[in-house]
Amino acid sequence: MREMTIQLESNNGKCLYEQIYEHIRQEIREGKLLAQERLPSTRSLAVQLQVARSTVDYAYDQLLSEGYIEARPYRGFFVATAPDSGLPWAESAKESVEAQDQWRPAEPDAKQWAEYDFSPNGIDMSVFPFGVWKRISKEILSDGNSELFSRGEPQGDRELRVTISRYLHSSRGVNCSPEQIIVGAGNDYLLLLLEKILGRKIRIAMENPTYRRTYRIFASCGYEVVTVGMDENGMSVDELNRADTDAAYVMPSHQFPTGTIMPIGRRMELLKWAEQKRERYLIEDDYDSEFRYRGKPIPALQSVDANGRVIYIGTFSKAIAPAIRVGYMVLPMQLLKRYRENCGFYSCTVSRIDQRILNEFIRDGYFERHLNKMRKLYRGKHDLLLQCLAPLEGHVEIAGENAGLHILLRHLDGMSEEELLRTAEEQGVKVYGLSESLVAANGETDDSGNPAKQRNGTVLIGFGGLTQEEILAGASKLCRAWTEKKG
Repeated sequence: MREMTIQLESNNGKCLYEQIYEHIRQEIREGKLLAQERLPSTRSLAVQLQVARSTVDYAYDQLLSEGYIEARPYRGFFVATAPDSGLPWAESAKESVEAQDQWRPAEPDAKQWAEYDFSPNGIDMSVFPFGVWKRISKEILSDGNSELFSRGEPQGDRELRVTISRYLHSSRGVNCSPEQIIVGAGNDYLLLLLEKILGRKIRIAMENPTYRRTYRIFASCGYEVVTVGMDENGMSVDELNRADTDAAYVMPSHQFPTGTIMPIGRRMELLKWAEQKRERYLIEDDYDSEFRYRGKPIPALQSVDANGRVIYIGTFSKAIAPAIRVGYMVLPMQLLKRYRENCGFYSCTVSRIDQRILNEFIRDGYFERHLNKMRKLYRGKHDLLLQCLAPLEGHVEIAGENAGLHILLRHLDGMSEEELLRTAEEQGVKVYGLSESLVAANGETDDSGNPAKQRNGTVLIGFGGLTQEEILAGASKLCRAWTEKKG
């Protein structure tokens, strides 16, 4: 681990955490930070830069989300290897022309960063109740409760698990007891626990396209990952039956990245599939179900599971803040004994202080009020983005709207994904290709990381992390880029 020299500027128009994030990302891209090199802890870097620790947390969390760094329990943060290569970022960039274009150092007069970044992972922290969070933290720490500094229960403090079970039942229809809930530092840790619970070398089905981070975690666990196609209702049950797998990972309330909402008929088909064999399970990732802008919230798949076949996973990172690294997993009763035998000796990876703060934040109604504000805020951004893209009518097809923090846009005039990305970049706008979420039929990607060329022409446009002014300006540039004739 080495110290970092980061020059923070208070008048450059960017938040401090953005400056930290961009500096580290640049160092990784240029090979100045090597693969598997350890980064400073958030605490030590905050002290060095004389900023709040939460500022560094936000920067690290964005780097984690984009795959530039990885977190290792009890060890800290490390530079990740380049996607799908096993090589350091700088070396991997030499392996393909596309990678060279993406990672090479910019020429002196070239733009290094997009003016408007429509990242599907961005969230808005402008209305976060920092005062409430600070007051709760202060009250908890001033109590002088030494118990908070002890190890605690492996599954997480019971008080928090009771609060989560009540919240899930009222908001998502999830039926569970506090004993079925496991609290962990983010979904990555919980997915790794599944390897101890379900065993190694199992066959697991995933939708295609899918959340690539989860795919890579499953592959690292030794699972044989089988991709299954989708139709307008979600994962194809016919293909799933032919795949003969032991589990299926699905996002029925809002599939990433397509935005598909799975109807009740398809959900019942999946449950029937799981019940055909004794040790078959559905892993339901309910990652952003809180944000739905039309109609009533869709109940979780777990809420209609009468035979204990659904493993339910959720997180507070999207709804509260990326730095709140608290996720939860609800296990069917028949898997609890296996968890306690194989994982019961692991300590909970979330500090008891953070658990207590979160518990009071949810229990006392602050979380619900915050969610209501966020839904209103995101609904306004969602509607504004669709309005701003209206000039593209006839040129594009939009999907995945009315829920979540991004939409899909497919160009109807023959522009490929590469052209869409390039022409947007020429206007200073960054959007994201659907191919980043695709996995080839054999579970591998080609050298350029784009396994399904037939899907070209579709991009993801996120709106959560942008202001309304940025959405207006960025969308205007996209309309200009994608309607003008390109040579």
